[in-house]
Amino acid sequence: MVAAAGAAGALGHDDVPGRVALACLAFCMISAGVYALNDSRDVAEDRLHPRKRFRPVAAGELEPRDAVMLGAGWLLPGLVLCFSIRPLLGLVGAAYVALTLTYTLVWRHIIVLDIVAVAGGFVLRALAGGVAAPVTLSRWFVLVVTSVALFIATGKRQAELLRTTADRTAGGARSVLRRYSPGGLRLLLAGSGGCALFAYSVWAFALPDVDDVPWRLLTVIPFTACLLRYGALVRAGAGEAPEEMLLSDRWLAAGGVMWLLLFALSVHAAG
Repeated sequence: MVAAAGAAGALGHDDVPGRVALACLAFCMISAGVYALNDSRDVAEDRLHPRKRFRPVAAGELEPRDAVMLGAGWLLPGLVLCFSIRPLLGLVGAAYVALTLTYTLVWRHIIVLDIVAVAGGFVLRALAGGVAAPVTLSRWFVLVVTSVALFIATGKRQAELLRTTADRTAGGARSVLRRYSPGGLRLLLAGSGGCALFAYSVWAFALPDVDDVPWRLLTVIPFTACLLRYGALVRAGAGEAPEEMLLSDRWLAAGGVMWLLLFALSVHAAG
């Protein structure tokens, strides 16, 4: 969520860090609430999944009814906090709740739209940081975030498809997976990754050099490396749990750290 304010170089301005931090807290509460509500509904399917069967509700550690109460207990205060920061942020939070709850009921069963819905959740969380700051979001920033979100969401589907194809007896497979083809997912993965790289490069090239050093342009190198590495891991069968892959793969982590350092230097130099 700090990406929007960071891209605008506003993290050091006035009360922006505090507002963004509160927005992060609010969305953490909302996300926890949504996950609890969705887990209470997906318990039967989760128990057949090799990883999701260890979730508290699926593992029998938490009753579905208690999960619903816990979810509401996190969700409502999170929305209240969003509205208290900015009414517009509250609307973004409400849109996130609506999208993620309807995903379980509707979107997850419709080919392509299930990927779009997952990506939409990532995009709304990124946009929330800009709304909380508040900063003006450039069209290129929105396009980069959207493309990367589609890239990650497609990678999740590809990893699920590879897992269920490799093990025909694997449980927890989404029925929508039967309508996807490996070639189609690879095409969508390449298209979203290419669009992300194009939009990011246009944004970086448009910014002026600082003291004759093209700081933002230099960030294209680790950004490209991270996209290529992530794509390679997805093709190898990883990607079903993006957060775990980001933390466990040292080359992906090294690329992310390099990008962050160069980006921070560019913001500092411009300031």
